[in-house]
Amino acid sequence: MGYQVLARKYRPQRFADVAGQDHVTRTLLNALAQNRIAHGYIFSGHRGIGKTTIARILAQALNCRTEVGTPKRSTPEPCGECDSCIEVRQGSSIDVIEIDAATNRGIDEIRELRDAARYSPARDKYKIYILDEAHQITEAAFNALLKTLEEPPAHVIFMMATTEPENFPQTIRSRCQHFSFHAVRFDDILAQLKMVAAQENVEAEDAALALLAEAGDGSMRDALSIMDQAIASAPVEKGRPLLAAAQIRELMGSVPNIVFERLLEAVAAGESAALMEQVNELLNAGHSAQSLARQLVRYLRNTLMAKLGGEQTELLQISADERARAARTALLFSEEDLTRNLQIILRTFDDLNYRQEQRFHLELGLLKLVHAQRLLPLEELLSGIVGAVGGRTASPAPRSASGAASLPRAVQAPSTPPRSTSSAAPAAARSPFRSASVGAGASPMLQQPPAAPEAPRPAPLMESTPEISPPSARSVTPFPAASSAQSRFAEPLTEGALAKAPADSSHATSPDMDGLRQAVVQALASSGHATASQLLSTGVWMLEGSSLRIEVPGMGKKMLALTVNAAAERIIRQELQKLGAPSRFMVLPGEGNGAPLIPSTAALAGSIQEVALANPMVQRAKEIFAAEVRSVVDLRGK
Repeated sequence: MGYQVLARKYRPQRFADVAGQDHVTRTLLNALAQNRIAHGYIFSGHRGIGKTTIARILAQALNCRTEVGTPKRSTPEPCGECDSCIEVRQGSSIDVIEIDAATNRGIDEIRELRDAARYSPARDKYKIYILDEAHQITEAAFNALLKTLEEPPAHVIFMMATTEPENFPQTIRSRCQHFSFHAVRFDDILAQLKMVAAQENVEAEDAALALLAEAGDGSMRDALSIMDQAIASAPVEKGRPLLAAAQIRELMGSVPNIVFERLLEAVAAGESAALMEQVNELLNAGHSAQSLARQLVRYLRNTLMAKLGGEQTELLQISADERARAARTALLFSEEDLTRNLQIILRTFDDLNYRQEQRFHLELGLLKLVHAQRLLPLEELLSGIVGAVGGRTASPAPRSASGAASLPRAVQAPSTPPRSTSSAAPAAARSPFRSASVGAGASPMLQQPPAAPEAPRPAPLMESTPEISPPSARSVTPFPAASSAQSRFAEPLTEGALAKAPADSSHATSPDMDGLRQAVVQALASSGHATASQLLSTGVWMLEGSSLRIEVPGMGKKMLALTVNAAAERIIRQELQKLGAPSRFMVLPGEGNGAPLIPSTAALAGSIQEVALANPMVQRAKEIFAAEVRSVVDLRGK
């Protein structure tokens, strides 16, 4: 007999010899012991993991002539010595018919099978049909098999092996017992390869066997086939083939993972030039762009798993050295970075399948990894927005001896008179308000109420407001409707809404604007609305008729709507009612840029900004880049 490849030579002949499918072998052995034999089986799973092998072992066990409980067969395992077992193993059994369904997939072949199944077995107990690649059977052929599968003769058993069970009609699946096979674990493949190397008198490095096991990708047959090829190409020393890791990498055309470790180190450091130089060396050495992308995808996946579960996680099916390497790379990135990098390389790998200039697309994909490192998390971006309006970078102002706080000077009101909404309207009908809303933005005035002649614009309020603590970054939404007694101010207060509302004579007298302002900002700060409190403290407060107008210079409408949200509006209204002030109010963006809410470089004494600016590294960076620190975000509490 000629040479027999390792995958056939070391094919399991007993259930106990099958690696990685304990859930299947245990169930079948119990079924044999209890004589609970089904008339149809579906074995599905990855390629090369033992589906057809287990079908043959089960056929041997069913037709084995040695009785269970005898010295030759103490368990339901086949004896392997009787004529029936030998014939099944050699593929010459009359009553065990193995059919390649990929070529015998039509309705005519299935009709012949169905007709032949009616006859009793020639010699053994069961007539067994093993259909390999059964998912390729046509729908019409499956339908022809339905009745036979539902009510088969007592002597017939069908076993169907497939890699695509989803292509089976549900009517077929419901008539069979379905066993889903698992991909073989890395450790099980490695143990099998060590056994084969010892049996074949092959001297192999542990790293070489680990590479073979990893290349198998969960398939025992693939790992044995690659090992067979590696033994044939290995140098012979003292009559024994020697398997080395470098030789196997050269044979498979793969790159050592240390190369990908260096590539990702360059990505983490933002060194685009060094990254491109390393890729150029790999491509010039003859490695294809597609192969490099595939290996990088696998390495990034292992790095992500090491980040999630640690170096010893079961999610990593690689050797100990590769586990340590993946764990080192995982320290360079966050979980979000690794997820994003893996997605970028997966998309690059897909592009390489149908692109002409594969090198360019690989280089572009790797450059995207570098550029992705410069992206800011959404949390930092939002905290920067809040800091821009005096939130995270501001610190409490020092209190005076009387307990009052001294805050920044209020922005002066613009001196230009208010514009009317219609140039054709008489002066007596003009509204003192501009077209704006407290919420999402401005809206045109709905109607012009009859009003008294326009009153002179009030003077700005006092230049000090109570102390405000820095706000925390949080999500805010525009104004929803308020409730109950204040329903007429519940909707966003546009000019039209105010124009239609009747004047409240109870607020005819002008309140103490200084005390009103201090009370409102204190109420907002104590309720956790520090950002809104800071904004209103720097705004210009004025009373126009029976409504309160607050202008905040330097703020856009959208940011203003996000900051003075529904909860803040409710607190303002309640505080105004307590003080007997008009409960109708408008918070508007002021004209012009206004004064900055936070000093760009000057820091308040004792603040985190002052500590940051005093740091020698920050001062050195300012000198090198001629930079200016505009905001400091305190992330220590995260």
